[in-house]
Amino acid sequence: MSDVAAPGVTRQFGVFVAVGLVCVLVDVGLMQLLLSLGTHPLTAASAGFSASLVLNFALHTRVTFAAAWSTGAMVRYAVVVLVNYGLTLGFVTASCAMFGSAMVGKLLSLPVITAIGFLLSRRWVFR
Repeated sequence: MSDVAAPGVTRQFGVFVAVGLVCVLVDVGLMQLLLSLGTHPLTAASAGFSASLVLNFALHTRVTFAAAWSTGAMVRYAVVVLVNYGLTLGFVTASCAMFGSAMVGKLLSLPVITAIGFLLSRRWVFR
């Protein structure tokens, strides 16, 4: 059985997604609030992404991967976050140009960054 199909990995992915959903509520909720207040779309996306960052790392460290906190994990996590942040901004920028909506791009980016985040977290960040 491959590592990806193992029952423990399936459960771990479920926890990863549940933690992610909590963080999405923080992320998208703050972004929507800021957009409704007239904040520039990239600033609103950045604020939402940043607000969920600390919560996401803490929950994934303790709950999802049951890992000990380490500077190395934090640095590796920061690299993954920067990659996902760039992808998010790219989706938001393209969505604003194509659809006139930042939120469409934000929502479309979520499955992409979830898959990348899980795979890199499991195999590299929290190893």
